[in-house]
Amino acid sequence: MEERKEKILEFLKDKEYSPMKAKEIAMIFGVPKNEYNDFLNVLKELEDEYKIKRNRKNRYSICEEQYYEGYYRKSKKGFGFVKIGEEEIYISKEKSLNALNGDKVLVKILENKSKEKNAEGKIVKILKHEKNIVVGIFQRNQNFGFVIPDDKNFGTDIYISKSNFGNAKNNYKVLVKIIKYPQNGKKAEGKIIEILGNINEARVDMLSLIKEYKLPEEFPKNVLEEAKRCGNHIDKKDIANRVDLRDKIIFTIDGEDAKDLDDAVRVEKLENGNYKLDVHIADVSYYVKENSLLDQEALIRGTSIYMLGRVIPMLPKELSNGICSLNAGEDRFTLSCSVEIDKNGSIVSSEIYKGIIKVTQRMSYTDVQKIIDSSDEKILKKYSKYIQEFKNMEELAIILKNRRLNEGYLNLNIPESKIDLDADGHVTNISKYKTTFAHEIIEQFMITANEAVAEKFFWIDAPFIYRVHEKPDIEKVQELNRFLWNFGLNIKANKDNIYPKEFSKVLEKINKKEEEKVISTLILRTLKVAKYESENKGHFGIASKYYCHFTSPIRRYPDLFIHRIISKYLEKDYDVGEDFIKQYKEEAENRANQSSEREKVATVVEREAENIKKAEYMESKIGEEYQGIISSITPFGMFVELENTVEGLIRFENLGNEYFIYDEEKKRLIGKHSNIVYKIGDKVNIRVISASKLLREVNFELL
Repeated sequence: MEERKEKILEFLKDKEYSPMKAKEIAMIFGVPKNEYNDFLNVLKELEDEYKIKRNRKNRYSICEEQYYEGYYRKSKKGFGFVKIGEEEIYISKEKSLNALNGDKVLVKILENKSKEKNAEGKIVKILKHEKNIVVGIFQRNQNFGFVIPDDKNFGTDIYISKSNFGNAKNNYKVLVKIIKYPQNGKKAEGKIIEILGNINEARVDMLSLIKEYKLPEEFPKNVLEEAKRCGNHIDKKDIANRVDLRDKIIFTIDGEDAKDLDDAVRVEKLENGNYKLDVHIADVSYYVKENSLLDQEALIRGTSIYMLGRVIPMLPKELSNGICSLNAGEDRFTLSCSVEIDKNGSIVSSEIYKGIIKVTQRMSYTDVQKIIDSSDEKILKKYSKYIQEFKNMEELAIILKNRRLNEGYLNLNIPESKIDLDADGHVTNISKYKTTFAHEIIEQFMITANEAVAEKFFWIDAPFIYRVHEKPDIEKVQELNRFLWNFGLNIKANKDNIYPKEFSKVLEKINKKEEEKVISTLILRTLKVAKYESENKGHFGIASKYYCHFTSPIRRYPDLFIHRIISKYLEKDYDVGEDFIKQYKEEAENRANQSSEREKVATVVEREAENIKKAEYMESKIGEEYQGIISSITPFGMFVELENTVEGLIRFENLGNEYFIYDEEKKRLIGKHSNIVYKIGDKVNIRVISASKLLREVNFELL
C-alpha cells in the first residue's frame, strides 16, 4: 500500500498534472475492476493524512499546505508539544483537538520557531489514540463514578456509568477500558475491566506500573517449556568445538543478591609486562535459538526491567539463573574475549572465541574491596591463594581508567538511590547506593570487552548493533555554560568542535567538591540519550570510537543479537557470504530500533518506581527538616535534593515572604527586595510539607 501511495503522490505532483477524478486516475494506473475499491481506500488514506485533497467536483490534487505526523505530549496545564524531528511544536489547549497524552497526531505549523519561543501549531487530526486501557483510582458516587488516571498528563478523568462499575470500590486501583474518547468538552467514558486492589495495599503500586506500561507479567507456558528443555547441564558433544578453559582460575564478581551471573573475568601479567584480560560471557545464543519462542519473547521484552523488589526479566529464570548463569564449580559455555593490554592501557591485540569454563570462585564486590584494601583479616585468610589475582585486576583497572580519563571519558559521579523494602514491599529506608573500586574493576573490564568486540566487527563490515552516544547539540552546551557560569566554569565548544575532553576537564575540577553531584547531573542532562543503531557512530560519554553491548545477553536483546552474529562468523571462519550480510544488516536495523524503544520504556518504569517509593517514604516525614542542595531552578520554583537522594519541589509560594524574579538566562532566583540569590548548587534548609505516592511527588518549603 505504501508503494502505491508514493506512486500516486508522485503522479499528482507532476507539473503537467491537472486535477482528476478517482476513476480517471485509476484508468491511468491500469487498476483492475476488482481492485478499484482498494484503490479508493488508498486515496481516502492519503486524504485523511492531508497529503491530497478533493475539490467540490471530486477532483484530486496535492495539498499545498504541509502537515506533520508526531506524538502529542500533554502537560498537566492542558497545553502540550509534538516533536517533529528535533523540533518541539507548541500546541495550546484550544488547538489540541482534545488529543490525549501519547496520541499520534497530524499537525499544521501556524508560526515558525524564533529565538524567543518554539514553533506553534495546531492538531488537525488524531491519527491514533495511544491508550485504550488506562490505570487509575476509582472514585465512586451513588449513581456514577470516575477514574483519575495515574498518568497525570493523560488529559481527562474518565466517567464511569453505574452499569460499568463492576465490583470496584472507592479508592481502588483499577484498569478501565475507554469506550468513548473526549470530544466537544465532554470527558472520556470507560468501563472497569480489572480491579488491582486498594491504593494502600502492598505491591499494588508496582502492579499498577506493570499495567500502565503493559509489561508482561508472566512468561507464556510454551516459552517456559522451551526454556526447561535447555536442561541444567551442557551438551558434552560441543566441547570439542570450544577452547577449554576449565583449568584456569576465573571469577565472577557481583552483588551479594545477584542470581543471573552472565560475566566472569581473569587477569594475568605476561612476561613482556603487558596484561591479558579474559572476559567470559554466558553463551546465551547457544540456547536461545533465532526465531524460537524464547527469542520472540525476548525481542518483545527487549530488556529486563528492575522495579524495586520485582523484576520483569527478558528471559525465564530457568535459563538466566540456570544453564546460562556462570555458577561457580559448574561447566558453562561462553562467548569469550581475550585482550592484551600494555602498561599505558592501550589494546595490543584481541581475540574472540567460543569457550567452556568452570568458575573457580563466586566473589562479591564487598569481599573484593576488602581484599584490595587489606581491611579484613578473615576475608584475606579465606581468599589468601587468590589475593594476587585481585591485585592484578586492581592494577589493570586503574591503568584502563586513567587512559580513558586522558581521552575524555566522562566520570560522572551521580550516586544511585538505595531503597530498602520490607517483606510487604513498603519502604524502610532510602540512602545513596555505595559503590567501591571493586565495581569500577568490572565496569572497566566490561567496557574494554565491548570496545574490542565493536572495533573488530566494525572493520570487517559485519551486520551489527552498536551502542551509539552522539555528541550533544551546541545549544544544549551553551545552556549548560550558563549554569556553569555560577561556578566559574566553562566548556569550550562550538558547532563543529564538541569534544568529551572538554566535559572531562570540568569534571576533574569539581572532583570531590560539594557541587560535584549537581554539576554531574547537569552535564548528564546536556548529553544526548544513548541508543542502539546498526551504524557505528561512536560513544561520546566513554570517548570511544567503537562501542557495543556484548556483556549482558541475559538481560539485553542487542547483546544476544550480536552474540548470534559473532557465533556465525566464528563458525564460518569469517566467511559468511553476501546473502547472510544482506539479511542481517536489515535485521540489525530493526532489532536496534525495537531495543531502543523497549529501553525507553524500561527507563521510565524504573524511574517511576523510584518516584513512587521515594514519595511513599516521605509521607511519614511531613514536618521534618533537612538540609539539601538546589538541583534545578524553574519558572515555577526550585527543586532541592536531600542527602538521601530524595528530590522535592519548593514552589514560589513556599519561598517565604520575599518576591523572587526568575532569571532565565542564568537559571537563578533573585529576591526583588532583598537581592538574595538562589542558584543551582546552593545549600538550603527545608521542611517537608507534603508527599504523595499517588501523585509521585514531594513538596518542601524553605526555612
